[in-house]
Amino acid sequence: MIVRTKKYKLTTNTYIQLGLRNIIREQWWVFLIATAIMSGTFFVRSIWFVLGASIGLLLYFLFWFIQFYGITYLEQNQPLFERLRYEISSQQIIMQLTSKQGMPIGWEQVKRATQGKDYFLLIISKAHIIHLPYKIFNSKHEIKFVETVLKRKALI
Repeated sequence: MIVRTKKYKLTTNTYIQLGLRNIIREQWWVFLIATAIMSGTFFVRSIWFVLGASIGLLLYFLFWFIQFYGITYLEQNQPLFERLRYEISSQQIIMQLTSKQGMPIGWEQVKRATQGKDYFLLIISKAHIIHLPYKIFNSKHEIKFVETVLKRKALI
């Protein structure tokens, strides 16, 4: 079975939010490092440990925000933010700009997937994500099919 979705345009704000959420999920250990640095206050009574770790954590997330924000302006990433149609099968995903222009993505390229309340999120790399909200599918049956494919590929 092949699922053909409606055309969908990923907004830049959605991309930045999902990208930052993905970074927090992947690199949760950064909070542990900041907490360890802040715990230096218990040994040496100084506010500088807390300030230093807080500023470092803020700069770390500011760095990732700038990365995701900058990606939205790069010429080679503009196809991610155009109206695309997706064809999803058990072999691959095809991102189609038009009926003749498309890019296949094999399931082996997808690192992992998450399922939210009203979307699927396929993570290809730290900066490349595919957001598939339920509203682009034509029926509940297609959503169940995509969910089954993701479970079979051990991505969910």
